Amino acid sequence: MSKARVISLNKSSSHTLAKYPVKEVRLLRGLGVEGDAHLGKTVKHRSRVAKDPTQPNLRQVHLIHSELHDELREQGFDLDPG
Repeated sequence: MSKARVISLNKSSSHTLAKYPVKEVRLLRGLGVEGDAHLGKTVKHRSRVAKDPTQPNLRQVHLIHSELHDELREQGFDLDPG
């Protein structure tokens, strides 16, 4: 089994499609990444907030395996981390 390694750390203070690279992040237990739009105990996506704003936030941190980016590049998508 290979060791895991971090290729990129990204965050955004607003709800946009892009996250921007940062040198470090501060993880807040039960909340997520400090300064990121997804920070919090309850959902942040407008559609989910409209349904039930008390739902737990299950998207505090996204971990995406680099092989997914590799596979998408093979299919013609131009992707970088973030």
